[in-house]
Amino acid sequence: MAIRFPRILNAKHILRRSNLLGNQLSSVIPDVPKGCFAVYVGENQKKRFVVPISFLNQPSFQELLRRAEEEFGFDHPMGGLTLPCREDIFVSIISGSSST
Repeated sequence: MAIRFPRILNAKHILRRSNLLGNQLSSVIPDVPKGCFAVYVGENQKKRFVVPISFLNQPSFQELLRRAEEEFGFDHPMGGLTLPCREDIFVSIISGSSST
């Protein structure tokens, strides 16, 4: 009997649609380790973060993915997922705080 996680599946679907889990990733961003993906965060100047795929389990990160889909669609020309979030808020999310 399998346990289904609809939010995780939706997050993986978003990443696949933006080509982050496809084979093109290795040719676009060669310095992203296996099991991770690149995101760009910030208001004016975008800062690049490499985060583990395990972050897809966090509800606050899933909310950022939903917002990114609404704001940018699936077109992310920087070579990584662009998240509509201030850098300080993103750092608090990935460090375990959940202030969005």
